[in-house]
Parts: sequence; structure tokens; C-alpha cells
Amino acid sequence: MRFTDTYIHRPVLATVISLLILLLGVRSAMEMEIRQYPQLESTTVTVTTAYPGASSDLVKGFITTPIQQAMAEASGIDYLSSTSSQGRSVIEATMVLNYDANAALAEIQAKVASQRNVLPADAQDPVITSTTGDSTALMYIAFFSTELGVPQITDYLTRVVQPKLQALAGVGKAKLLGRQFALRIWLDPERLSAVDMTPQEVVHILLKNNYQAAVGNTEGKYVKISMTSDTDVGDPDQFKDLVVKESNGSLVRLSDIARVELGSESYDQLALYKGQPATYVAVELSPGANPLTVAKLVKDELPDIERQLPSGLGVRMAYDASDFIDHSINEVIKTLVEALVIVLVVVFLTLGSLRAAIVPSVAVPLSLVGGAFIMLLMGFSLNLLTLLSMVLAIGLVVDDAIIMVENVHRHIEAGESRFDAAINGAREMATPIIAMTTTLVAVYAPIGFMGGLVGSLFTEFAFTLAGTVVISGVVALTLSPMLSGMVLKPHGNPGRFEVLVEKTFNGLSNAYKSLLSRMMQTISVVIFFAAVVLASIYFMVAMSQNELAPTEDQGILFYQGLGAQTATLDYLQEHGNEIQERMTTVPGYYEDFMIIGLTAPNAVFGGYKMAPWSERSVSQFQAQPLLQQELSKVTGLQTAVFPRPSLPGSGGGFPFQFVLTTGESYERLNAAADELLGKAMQSGNFMFLQKSIDFDRPVTRILVDRDRVADLGLSMQDVGGAMSSMLGGGYINRFNMQGRSYQVIPQVEQDFRLDEQALNDYRIRADNGELVPLGSVITFEHGVEPSQRTQFNQLNSLKLQGVVAPGVAAGDAMTFMQKTATETLPQGFSYDYTGATRQLASQGNALMVTFFLSLLVIYLVLAAQFESWRDPFIILVSVPMSVAGAMAFIVLGFATMNIYTQVGLITLIGVVAKNGILIVEFANELQKRQGLSKREAVVNAAAIRLRPIIMTSLALIFAMVPLLIAAGPGAESRFAIGLTIATGLGIGTLFTVFVLPAFYILLGRQHNQDKDIPDEVDEGLAQH
Repeated sequence: MRFTDTYIHRPVLATVISLLILLLGVRSAMEMEIRQYPQLESTTVTVTTAYPGASSDLVKGFITTPIQQAMAEASGIDYLSSTSSQGRSVIEATMVLNYDANAALAEIQAKVASQRNVLPADAQDPVITSTTGDSTALMYIAFFSTELGVPQITDYLTRVVQPKLQALAGVGKAKLLGRQFALRIWLDPERLSAVDMTPQEVVHILLKNNYQAAVGNTEGKYVKISMTSDTDVGDPDQFKDLVVKESNGSLVRLSDIARVELGSESYDQLALYKGQPATYVAVELSPGANPLTVAKLVKDELPDIERQLPSGLGVRMAYDASDFIDHSINEVIKTLVEALVIVLVVVFLTLGSLRAAIVPSVAVPLSLVGGAFIMLLMGFSLNLLTLLSMVLAIGLVVDDAIIMVENVHRHIEAGESRFDAAINGAREMATPIIAMTTTLVAVYAPIGFMGGLVGSLFTEFAFTLAGTVVISGVVALTLSPMLSGMVLKPHGNPGRFEVLVEKTFNGLSNAYKSLLSRMMQTISVVIFFAAVVLASIYFMVAMSQNELAPTEDQGILFYQGLGAQTATLDYLQEHGNEIQERMTTVPGYYEDFMIIGLTAPNAVFGGYKMAPWSERSVSQFQAQPLLQQELSKVTGLQTAVFPRPSLPGSGGGFPFQFVLTTGESYERLNAAADELLGKAMQSGNFMFLQKSIDFDRPVTRILVDRDRVADLGLSMQDVGGAMSSMLGGGYINRFNMQGRSYQVIPQVEQDFRLDEQALNDYRIRADNGELVPLGSVITFEHGVEPSQRTQFNQLNSLKLQGVVAPGVAAGDAMTFMQKTATETLPQGFSYDYTGATRQLASQGNALMVTFFLSLLVIYLVLAAQFESWRDPFIILVSVPMSVAGAMAFIVLGFATMNIYTQVGLITLIGVVAKNGILIVEFANELQKRQGLSKREAVVNAAAIRLRPIIMTSLALIFAMVPLLIAAGPGAESRFAIGLTIATGLGIGTLFTVFVLPAFYILLGRQHNQDKDIPDEVDEGLAQH
């Protein structure tokens, strides 16, 4: 008695097992969270240090270098990048994937703190922030008004809106992108001279008269009272009335020598929503937070926030990444349902009987629901990849049910009773089903143990698919034979459609058997054909286009426009307004946002948001070249349009980022980059490519006459401090207003700093008490310097960044750049990658290695199951056939070689191997039971198993149809994997049924001989 007999004899037991699977699966599906991708941590720790007024060279030497040297000692860093610009140092430590974000932040904080004593005294304390997840925030909420100024909007958001949003679970940061309030004291050098004062003296007075005193308290025998004082200034009007000097009995107030206003901390940045000045709240996720849950909480809170807004203040959700996630998941669920219906229709058409179709109709949904229990046990979520694995699983789990019901049906047609047919059919199929289930699990196991981005993304995909297949095997061995014995019609009572289907398959089987018998007379031709197909794979892989993942239509395009290095905010805003006007003319436009001066002082960055997918007739891919063409007409800016990254953890920025590094000077680095940039643009691989920095930033170097300074009794500190007080724009202290502190920033009025000649008229006080013009001790020297001083892993660096040309894959562009860089870069230069390009460089071929590992694992598993080293090789001969079929369509340009097509190729190993198992296992049995020769056994086995092979292959191929015709969010990745499996399986199955029998005759064992007698060559083979 076989173990399958138990469930046929005890149908209640088989039913109970299935009901338990159903209950556990449904409960598990209700418990799992929904997210876009499996949870992964991509952490970037940023250290920002302000040194107002300092040159980029000074910032690099005195701030960036010591801090990044200390940071480099921290663990878990993938790479360090830094930018030193005028008055500001920014160092980013990008951590390796899934490195603990809290541990990274704590260690880097300690490293930075160790360097605080070596930083210049005038430098502000380093600000350390940590971002985990996408570099682009989950949501951008725009607040705008025609009545309120941007600083007023920002102040309101700081007091009221930001605390509410940051209190929501899962919100890591509600970051304000707008101008902050600050007390600006615009000094007038002429008035200062008239009252015999210098800017430094004003600064000292402000420091002394805006003093936050901690007085303490009085304490009697029974009563203690806290004391406060008004030594500080708490109102802008009080600053205006502040006495700065007493002259001839009259008081000189601050308003007499300066214009005092409640302005902005910085006038270098400006945010716009549809051309209107605005402040954005960027909602960022906390580590591990579910974007869909957080987005729902924010959206639920937004109506309450809107009701409480001051009159004239409007709010709009400018960008919401959860919309794409929601639509993508809905599309995958829709695809899942479509695939399920299509597969069940195919099963009915190929079985010819509605009763027979009942078995797969029950088994497939049950296996899918049962797979949810496996997912919950392993801590997985319902995301795009696990749902996609469910779509593939439909075509895989139906195989077991089809094979079982088809074999039971075959026994009934042979004249057996339904009960006996179920017993015998289940016994015959138990071993093949176990072998096929184990095979598929073995195929996906190596993916589950991969590291890096691909491993993090596809572990849940692989184990979900493997778990669902295991449940399918359990159902096929318990419920399916019992149901088959109950629902199939007895022999001699077929329906008209069933007769037609039987006649069709019998005719097909007889024709195939006849053709196969003739072909097996000349197996050398078949073997040679297989060898040619195998060899062609190498050339097709080499000719295919490579990218990490297909670009998805996410309904938004980003753009960045760079102006001249001397561009002011007014210049950028004027050309930004032109960009905004031109965007509205591009088809698909819905709304836009723009931030000036955020990514670089001379940059305009923004987003072109498209209408929802159901409301527009153009795709993102159609809109991108149109938008690029339109924005290229804005002659004052060099503008590039690029999509949002398709995969998490890319770091943001342009899609293509190639980094040149060297220990040499920036002049040599710039020259090498220019040569490489010229060749790259001539190659036609790039639609847009630019250097991240240019060596054309005008700089005026102030040369101080040290002897003259000494004659006046001054020091270099006096001269430098005077210039910093007038031009630096750094804050000197803070004042309190309505419970919040704001910066106090003195600076010379813009009219008195239009060019360097204005410095000649600034006054400093000599040691004899007289005011002397600054021009008497300084001269000017003009030159150029890098727009920024950037470093990568502590080496001087320059990034070539841009967008590849339409029809060119990122992998091809990378190959060109690597080859060209190797040929042209001088000694001492090297290259690296950042952003999405770095992901492709490090992970692009990871799955191809896993492909061969999966092939090896499945070979070993089959060897153990068949107790043979030959049979697994024969079974796996069909794999190259299917791979070649899929690669042919990839080479023709229907898809690229990416992580989705590579996963499809791995899937083909298990799917096609299942067909080989059916033939080889049955051929071995025919040899043992009936004493047939290898040729006779394999021809008969292939003919008998042709119907289940066709049925299972058609089921999976048609299950891929919803993926092939997919539209909307996430369609590109679904198409890539669907195309690979459908074409590979279709062509692979065609090749398998002819090539595999030839290899069986060539390599298979002669099972009808005594085990002690050596194998002899089949006499049919000997003729060749």
C-alpha cells in the first residue's frame, strides 16, 4: 500500500487537510502587511557643516578632510562622498545594504564628535542626519498663498503642521523645504562711517545686548520663586530701537545704521508650486515603516490640517509615491485573477471535461492561499514581488493537478474503475510529483540566499514561489487523486467535446510518435542541432542589452537645469518660470513643482507630474522626449529630464552616474573629464551628459598687504573678521519670539556688495582709533576655481552624470564608458559608480551566477532522486533549449537582460525540467516493467506524456498572457518576466520533446539488464 492510497481510502482526511490549508492561508493573508517591495534598509548618513563666508578650498581643507577621515573609520560604509562649496561642507556616508541604521548613526556621530576640537572656531557645529530608504521622500505636500510670505508659511508649518505630521507612526521626518524666518540686519556702510562705527563693532554690541541670561531663583525659608530677565531681545521692533552708540549726547539706534526686518535665513533657495512661491513638507519614512500605512495616516490627517489653515493659505499634495504603489499592487492583483481564470479555461479546454477541470479549479486557488501561510511564517509581506510570484505560481501549481487528473483519466479510459484508476494513477504520479516539487524548490533556493540588492528583493519572491509549490505538491498527493476518483466520468460515458479533445490529442500523440521514431533513427543530427543551440546562447547573451531593471511609468518625470556658475536666484527664477510655462504645453501635464538652489546653488530642480494613468493618453516614455525637447528651448539653462528610479536604494539623482577619482589636482581631473565627456557624447550612447562640477567658477582672491596692516596696528584677524561681518551672512546669535528661537544675521545691504570694488569703501578701525578704508590694505586678483570641490572615498572626484539615449541600455553605456576610460585616463586616475549605475555594476550579473548555481543544485537534487548521474543530465538538456528560445526575443529587442528576465530564466530551469522528469521517469519504468529498449521506451514514454506536457506548458504560457498585455503601473517588469517564461517555455517545450529523447538514447541506462552486467550500447545507437 502506497501513502497516496490513504487519502483515497479516507476522503474526509484529505478534505480536512485541505480545509486546514485554506483556513491558515486566509488568516495569514489577512495578517500580512502590504508594501511596494520587501523591507530593506538603504541608509545614508549626512554630515553638514556650515562655515559662513569660507571659500570651497578652505572648507575642504579645514572641515571636510578631517571629518571624512574620521568617518572613514566607521564600519558598514559602502562609500563616502563629499562636497565642499562656499561656506558649506556636506559629507555623505552611504552604508551597505541592510546595515543597521541606528548603529551607523551612532558610530558616525562619535567619529565626528572626535574632530570638533580641530574645526575652525567660526565654523558651526556639524549637523548629522540619517536617511533610510528612498532618497526621494514618500510625499511632498505644498503649502502656498497669495497673501502670506514664504517665511510666514514656513513658520506656521514649523509651529503647527510639522509637529502633527511627525507625531504620526512611521513618519521619520517631516522636512520643510522653504525659507525660514531670521532677523536680518542689513548694514549700511556709509551710515556706519557717518557715526564712526565698523560692522564688527555692531556685531559685538548685538552680542552683548541680546544676551540670554539664566538668572536662577530666590529662595526663602518656605517659598522659592523662579526669576527671569529681559536681557535678550524678543521682538524685531526692539532690535530697531537697540542703542548701538552714544554720540554728543544723542543716541544712535540700530535702525539709524541698518535696515532691520524679519526676513529669511537664506535667499539662495526658493520653492515653487505651479509657478507660485511655496513651502513643501517632505514626508520621509522611518526605518522599516510601511509606505502605504504611512501615506494613509498622512492623508487622513490632511483634511484636519487644511481646516485649521489661516485664511489665504492653500495646501496640495504635490507628489505621493504611494499612488504608484497602490496602482501597481492593484494591477498585479488584477493580473493574478486574470491569470487564474485563463489557466482554468485552458485546463478545461485541454481536458475536455468540466468534471475533470474541477480538480485543478480547486487545487490552484487552494495552493495559492496555502502559500500565504508559508509567507507569514517566514515574515514576508504582500508586495509587488511576492504577488508576482503568485502569478507565476498559478502556471506552476496547476501542473501537479493536471498531471494527476490526466493520469487518473488515462487509467479510466483503459477500462479501470474510477476508484482503481485513482489508486493506480496516484501511485504512478507520486514519485514524479515529489521530484518536480523538489526540483522547483531547489531551483529557487539559491536566490533566497543571495546577498545585496537582488537578494534582498527576490528572497521573498523565491521562497513564496517555492512555498506555494510545496503546498501544491501536498494538495496534488492528498486532495487531487481523491477528487479525481469521485468527479471523473466512468469509462464509456464521454461527452461530445471530451471525445473531440481526446481525438485531437490522440491524433497529435500518434503523429508525434511517428515523427519522433523517424528522427531517432538519425540522432546525430538532433545532437548536433542541440549543440548549435547551446553555442548560440553565448553570443545571444553577449549581444543582449543590459540594465538593472526596466524603467517603470510612475507618472512623474524629474528635471534639473544648470545655469552659469555666476547665476543668481533672480536669474534662476526667471528661467524657472519659463520652464514652468513650457511644461504645461507637454501632453499628459497635470501639475508641477520646482525648487531653486536645492541641489546646487545654480540649479533648478523639479518634477513634471502626469495625470493619473486612467486619465491620460500618453505614457511617461512618450512624454519624456517631448518634455526634454521643450525644456531644451530654455536657453539660459542646461536641462535634463529623467525618470524616478524603479528600484529602491539607488540614492537618487541622474540615472547614469560615472565617477572619476584621482589624487591629482582638480585642473587635471577636469581636463581628463572633458576628454572623456567629448568621446561619450560622440558615441551616441547618451541623450544628455554633463560634469557634476565645472572649473569655471569666477573667484576674486583678496590679497592683504600685511606690512600695511601692521603699520595700522591691525591684525589679519581684524581684517578677516571685518570682511566676514560685512559679507559672510553667518548668524551671530539667536533671539526668542513666541517660544521659538531664530537666527540674528548681520550683513551689508546688497546695494553695497554688488561687486568687489565695493569692499574698497568698507571701513575698519586702526589702533589710533581712526577709520581707514579697507581698500588701503587689500588688492584683488581674479581667477577661476571648481564650482564645488567633490571627493569620493577621500579622493578628488568628478561625476559624469546624465541620461542614456533612447534605445540604449544602461549596461551598454557603462561598457562603453569603462572601455573608453581605460584607454584615455592618465596614470593615477580611476573610476567608480554611484546611484542606480552602481546598483547595476554590483548586482547586474548576480542572478546569472545564481542561474548556474541553481542548475548545479537541481542537478544534484535530481541525481539523488533518480540515483543516477546520467538521468539528471538528460533531464536538464532541455534547459539550454528554453534559454535559447527566451534569449532570441531578448536579442531582438523585445526586452533587456535585467533582474526580471534573469529570474524568468531561472524559473525556466525548474519548469522545463518538469517536462524532462515526466519523460525520463516513465521511460525508465517502461524499460523495467516491459523490458523495452531505450529507444522504444523513450519514444513510447514521450508519446504517452505528450498530453500532460502540452497541457502544463500551455497552462503556464497562457498564465503569462496577462503579464504580456499588462498596462499601467509596473507593467514593464511584469512584461519582462512574462516574455521570458512564455517564449522560453514555448520554444523549450518544442525542442524538449525531440532533443531529450535523443540524449536519452545516447546517455540513458539500459534498465532492463541485470545491475551487475555493464551497460551496453543500444544497437540502434551502434549504427551511428
